[in-house]
Amino acid sequence: MFDVKELGLYIHVPFCKAKCFYCDFNSFACRDDFVPAYFNALKKEISAYSDIIKGYRIKTVFFGGGTPSYVGAHNIYEIVSLLKQKFDMDGCFELTIEANPGTLDEEKLLVYRDAGINRLSIGLQAWQNHLLESLGRIHTVEEFEENYHLAVKTGFDNINVDLIFAIPGQSFEDWAETINKVAELNPRHISCYSLIIEEDTVFGAKFSKGELSSVEDELDRKMYWYAVEKLRTVGYKHYEISNFSKEGFECAHNLIYWKEQEYIGFGAGAHSYFNGQRFNNTYNIEEYVKIINSGRLPVENKIAIGRKDEISEFMMLGLRLVEGVSIREFYERFGENVLEVFKEQIKNLSKRGLVAVENGFIKLTRLGLDLANQAFMEFV
Repeated sequence: MFDVKELGLYIHVPFCKAKCFYCDFNSFACRDDFVPAYFNALKKEISAYSDIIKGYRIKTVFFGGGTPSYVGAHNIYEIVSLLKQKFDMDGCFELTIEANPGTLDEEKLLVYRDAGINRLSIGLQAWQNHLLESLGRIHTVEEFEENYHLAVKTGFDNINVDLIFAIPGQSFEDWAETINKVAELNPRHISCYSLIIEEDTVFGAKFSKGELSSVEDELDRKMYWYAVEKLRTVGYKHYEISNFSKEGFECAHNLIYWKEQEYIGFGAGAHSYFNGQRFNNTYNIEEYVKIINSGRLPVENKIAIGRKDEISEFMMLGLRLVEGVSIREFYERFGENVLEVFKEQIKNLSKRGLVAVENGFIKLTRLGLDLANQAFMEFV
């Protein structure tokens, strides 16, 4: 019996009601007129891959954005229907859609359920309305609560809540309240990301003019470790640097990225790792549609990943997982002992207290989680 090759699919929906002040994703507000043309192109791109990924079984599907829940639910339904028609979806056990409060209603949720979507990722970010406003969010915490309970009512029992800490103007008490309030809702999964001020954003422009200050590292780390310790005490497994889940509810799609497995991205700006190559689609949505309609694939920046790069990426991505990199999995994939391949790097990082070798895994220590980028750089 041969092993069936598995693949994750990412589908990019670049439309939003409004662009958040911190967001540097490939997303666009006030482009509703372009939605039909975009989804028509998306269907053509998906159909074009039916022969390319023949023989692969789809493991996960993830609709990201943008705000996928902003567009009409029929668009999402039609894409899922097409995936089932074109690909082997029998083994697909996780279909996720990202959603923002203020864009969900009962009708949309029921259409998602009917399509087969079984996981929601809702962007809350903070529990305080003044912070939501400062981030450029389109919703209130009250709308989040209403949408969350509506999702549970319509049958979604696998919900992730996205949160951001180290927001300018956010106090430690604000963050503690956010964590405690969300934990009371008892979602299956919680993501906690430290805010990074990116250059090409509203926040980036304010920061460069001196109108915005980033949060001190000490407060950032205090917030992070509060979340780690609090969520552990109420039954969450800290399984990746920024992610927490109830047992068995880790995000299977993101684990594909962290374990450096294959995935295909559809839509403008979507990235792929397939057949030993990394590549992305063109970012411009007009250009994306134009190329697709001309009968071509909108692929850019194709880079062949050699064995050395693959090994390096496997280590850097795998160390994001709290359990770390499995010595056995490394050997099964590459036929070598990781403790020998990276003998000097592991020795150096262990001496600095950033990495430990425990129970068959190479993992970041508590200090290593704080200084993860320094640890990753050793494997470049």
